Amino acid sequence: MERQQHGWADEGFGKVADAFARNWDDFPELGSAVTVFAGGRKVVELWAGTADEQTGRPWTADTLVPVFSCAKGLVAVTAHLLAEQGLLDLDAPVARYWPEFAQHGKEAITCRMVLGHRAGLPALDASPAFDEIAAWTPVVRAIEEQRPLWEPGASHEYHGHVLGFLVGEVVRRITGLTPGAYFRTAIGEPLGLDAWIGLPEVELGRLARLVEAEGRRPMPGPEHLLTRIVTMNGALVFPGLDQPHGWNDPALHAIELPGAGAVASATGLAGVYAAAVTGVDGRARLLSPATVTGALRELSSGAGFLGFDMGARWGSGVLLGSPAFRPMLGARSFGNDGAGGQFAFGDDEFGIGFAYVANRMIGHGDARADRLVDAVREALGA
Repeated sequence: MERQQHGWADEGFGKVADAFARNWDDFPELGSAVTVFAGGRKVVELWAGTADEQTGRPWTADTLVPVFSCAKGLVAVTAHLLAEQGLLDLDAPVARYWPEFAQHGKEAITCRMVLGHRAGLPALDASPAFDEIAAWTPVVRAIEEQRPLWEPGASHEYHGHVLGFLVGEVVRRITGLTPGAYFRTAIGEPLGLDAWIGLPEVELGRLARLVEAEGRRPMPGPEHLLTRIVTMNGALVFPGLDQPHGWNDPALHAIELPGAGAVASATGLAGVYAAAVTGVDGRARLLSPATVTGALRELSSGAGFLGFDMGARWGSGVLLGSPAFRPMLGARSFGNDGAGGQFAFGDDEFGIGFAYVANRMIGHGDARADRLVDAVREALGA
């Protein structure tokens, strides 16, 4: 299997290149990439391996990968940008922007509760079909009719897909654009970043094909809340990579699935966080220090509604650094990860935007990205 390492690392970031090479020695990689920005400048861009095992197509610098829940990072940056512009008050009731939401005990739910996974809406009672999910409005109607599973704010549990649709509908009410379209208009296109929620057909030729590593734990039964959260009550096959509406299906990548359906290159994804915390290409940073401070305030951690505690800590739509779950650089680090090992984050204290992507799905939170983050930390002397 092709594994020759391509790309470059600036002087001072050679440890990242060494760690990337060790990943290929120690893990069953197929294709992967890592990009690091420092101070708004790209300092690492490395890739290796095969993008499509069926055809043998090699990985290139601009290979795109499904990055699953890293989509939440794009939605969060978009929401915080609207807050920075004074268009969205994250602590106001969602119903201020979306009046029909104020039903069945949801009147006081705020966007910050949703972003912190505290709204009591981790899954829907309704089971919209794939075509209805793609149409957007049926999911919005189902959210309007949904009753919270717990008193909003009193507990937390991962709001999988609902977070993306719920915050995304607020974005649509404010801007007139669905969240993927607004992200491209406000961030992706102006900055030339290869990151999408809703992949254009013209980009499909760059998309990596996912494969499953052996030994990944199966999902619990279809009635289990965790399975319902991840699959939208079975409408989305997970993992089911090669089934209809599975994660290698172009039809899935074409729709806006803002909780878990982003597609990006390593450089595009790292660039989103670099743009947020430092700016890129001489532009001003998207999010001010005060806005980042608000995003970093811990909202949820510990055992949630299902009783699980994997060590995750949540701010407003972003994962915070956690030695037990996702080590980052420090107190100003925030990001999101995705199924199979994808991970990206930013840090405005160290001026870093980072992303690692791969097409062999080893695990959620496996050690490949952590090793690369450790190397960035060493390179910075942090």
